[in-house]
Amino acid sequence: MSHVLEEIGSQPQMWLRAAEVARAEGGRLPAAGQRAAIVGCGTSLFMAEAWAAAREQAGRGETDAFTPSEALPRRYDTVVVLTRSGTTTEVLDYVEGLNRATRTVAVTGTPASPIVELCDDTVLLDFADERSVVQTRFATTALALLRAHLGVDIGPLADAAEDALAEPLPVEPAAVRQFVFLGHGMGVGLAREAGLKLREAAGAWTEAYPSTEFRHGPISAIGEASAVWAFSPAPEGLPDAVRKTGATFLQARRDPMVELIVAQRLAVALSESKGLDPDHPRHLSRSVILPDPQ
Repeated sequence: MSHVLEEIGSQPQMWLRAAEVARAEGGRLPAAGQRAAIVGCGTSLFMAEAWAAAREQAGRGETDAFTPSEALPRRYDTVVVLTRSGTTTEVLDYVEGLNRATRTVAVTGTPASPIVELCDDTVLLDFADERSVVQTRFATTALALLRAHLGVDIGPLADAAEDALAEPLPVEPAAVRQFVFLGHGMGVGLAREAGLKLREAAGAWTEAYPSTEFRHGPISAIGEASAVWAFSPAPEGLPDAVRKTGATFLQARRDPMVELIVAQRLAVALSESKGLDPDHPRHLSRSVILPDPQ
C-alpha cells in the first residue's frame, strides 16, 4: 500500500484528534469578531479559502485567504499561516515582512521549523504529518481544527468519512478524460483541492469552478468523456445541462470536506492505473524552497 493511501484512510481519526486540539488550544486562533487572514500555498491555499468562507458564513468576522505573493494590503488582527512543512519560502518571506503589530499563528505539521520561530504562536499538528509528498490528511486535519474552532461538531463528519473510505468509487477513473469539480462557499476551495489532487497524483486534466460560473463558458469544453462533480448542491438546471452534453454528473451527498476523501481515493486509483507513483508525483517536492536572491 502506498503511503498516501494509508494517510487517506487515517483521516477520520486525525479529525477527531484535531477537534481535541481545538478545544485545548483554540485560544491561539482568531477570536470571534477579529479581522483575520489565512495564507498558504498549493493545497494549504485551498484549505485557507474553504475556512475563510466558512468563518465568514458563521458570522465570526471578516476573513481573507490568499497565497503570500498575492497578499492584500490590509491590516489584520490575526494572520493564520497554514504550512505543513514550515519551510516554504514564499510563506516565510510574507511573515517576515508583516507589520510586527499583526499577530501571527502558524498551523503546521513540523516542530522546530522556521515558521515556528517566526510566528507569535503555533498550533502543532505533527500527528497528521505525512510521508507522501502529496498532501491529504494534514490539509483536512488542519481544516477540521479550524472548523472545530468555529463550533462545528467534527464527530459526525468523522463518521461520514469512514463511509467515504469504504464505498465504491463513483466512476471508473481510467474511463474519464476530463474531471471538473464545482462548489459553493466552503465547497469552492475543496473543489479546487480535489482537482489539484488528481493533477498531482495522476497528471489528470482537471478544472474547478464556483458552481454558478460553470455555465459562463467552461461547460463548452465538456463531453462524453467528462465527469462533472458538484461538491455543493448544484444550481437549478445545472445537472440537466451537464447531462445534455453527454458528460457524467455527480452530486455530492455529504459535507465537501468528506467528499474530498473520495476524490483523494480516485486520484490514487488513477495514478496507479497509469503506473505512476502517487507518493512522489513528477516534478514535485514536499516544500518549495527558493534560492536566496542574494
